[in-house]
Amino acid sequence: MLVAAMIGLGALLLPAAPASAHAALTTATPEPGSVVASAPGEITLTFTEGFTAVPGRTQVLAPDGKRITGAVTASGPTLRIQVRRADQPLGTYLVSYRIISADSHPVGGALTFSVGAPSARPPESDPAGVHPSVAAAVPAIKVVGYAGLTLIVGPALLLALLWPRRVPRRGAVLLVRAGLLGTAASTLAALWTQAPNSSGAPLWDVSVTELADVLASPFGVILLARLAVLGAAAALLPPVLRGAGRRRHGAALLGLAAAGLTTWPLTGHAAESPLAAAVVAADVVHLAAMAVWLGGLVTLAVFLLRRAHPRVLGVILPAWSRWAMLAVVWLAGAGTVQAVVQVGSPGALWGTGYGRLVLAKAAILAGVLVAAFLARRLALRVPVSGASAARLRRTVGIEVAATVVVLGLSAVLVQATPGRSATVEQAAGTGKGVSQTLTSPLYTLQYYVYPVELGENNTVHGFAYTPEGKPLPAAEWTVTARLQGRDLEPVSAPMLPLHPRNDAVGALTFPLPGTYELSFTVRVSDIDQATVRTTITVPQVPPAS
Repeated sequence: MLVAAMIGLGALLLPAAPASAHAALTTATPEPGSVVASAPGEITLTFTEGFTAVPGRTQVLAPDGKRITGAVTASGPTLRIQVRRADQPLGTYLVSYRIISADSHPVGGALTFSVGAPSARPPESDPAGVHPSVAAAVPAIKVVGYAGLTLIVGPALLLALLWPRRVPRRGAVLLVRAGLLGTAASTLAALWTQAPNSSGAPLWDVSVTELADVLASPFGVILLARLAVLGAAAALLPPVLRGAGRRRHGAALLGLAAAGLTTWPLTGHAAESPLAAAVVAADVVHLAAMAVWLGGLVTLAVFLLRRAHPRVLGVILPAWSRWAMLAVVWLAGAGTVQAVVQVGSPGALWGTGYGRLVLAKAAILAGVLVAAFLARRLALRVPVSGASAARLRRTVGIEVAATVVVLGLSAVLVQATPGRSATVEQAAGTGKGVSQTLTSPLYTLQYYVYPVELGENNTVHGFAYTPEGKPLPAAEWTVTARLQGRDLEPVSAPMLPLHPRNDAVGALTFPLPGTYELSFTVRVSDIDQATVRTTITVPQVPPAS
């Protein structure tokens, strides 16, 4: 009768256990704990079911501790990780991952393999972490690039189409040249920082191998294309800046401008977003409108408003005001498209760092638009008096100062995780359930408890592996829960092994909130067994809403 009851209990548990859908690692190439002759170009992890990879939470560490993670793709139950060449290829590599099972359970784990001979295991770190020197350099480089772009487009447009004959061009031409140099320097710096940004090393710790990998990557190819566009533009611009350019020069420069502007979204969030083509196009329009508006404002404030005769300003400013109004309309429209796609949901506006940056940028931009409205009213006064020109200079100065702040926010924004992705990461990080890896001399145990709440409805799912990381079918499993700080007897319960696999399921009861000591006793042969322990915190029942 006892045997029949156990068989019946097994029949009930097997199809109904909610944790049995929990994705578990089944195979890996290279195999966990294996020693291979040469460093692989790709690592493949296969799980028991389909899953969603958590962005930025998969990494490969080389024996020297540098991150060498390339592109990460998920297809069905398979996770593929491209691997860059390591500076020190011989030794032990660490692969860590975090995924979301098809049943919404977050799963994390790690494995090692060695090339040539084992070495010390690299310390596991935050896959998304970067060295402080790189964290400070990246947004600064972005600001320089955006500033360079505005100094190319805005002044060049005014020099080509609106510049008065009697006002010297030299200062505005120098602005365009400074913009070309700044954008080129920003691009070269971005190529350099991409290596330590990927490896987690300091800004100065870059090898020739890493630079070669960056240059050969899609990121590197796009930035090299940007440098080529800048070189072609520098060759075509001089006659245009002198006001002697021909129509074919203008057409060629417009084509180069479109190609150059496209390199910015292709190296950012836009290329990987839903509706990628629409978002890339919106980003190009957004950048172009920003460069026309802000670059034109700087040129007006520094040169024309100070040197041009009021009657000349009476001709120039109305035309510029129309350009600025169109630029603002396109800027706002393209920015709205980007925000809707990248933020993802209304709650992400205030619930994620990306959304809050968008709100801050929008608030400052609204203030700039008020200043722009006042400047437009002054600009449309004909003739422009000396007093109104002075007020216009002050108003334009406020616009320029505020838009510089917007540029800084934009540089930070493009580095932040989009709201649509941040909400996924938050759900993965704060989702109900606890998972952990425990080790003993006989085995390595991965377990998952769901949902970790008061009562009897808690499922525990364990996976056993050899110390080398290979699946280990175990003969017997027992889990024990003991509430710490209370005079209560520990509660032990058997777990049902799911032969011939290496996992087992069971149930846990948490009668009171607090910290529980969990003990897993696993018998791996007739005579060999070991116990591993950890703690888990069960929260108080939340108050009814």
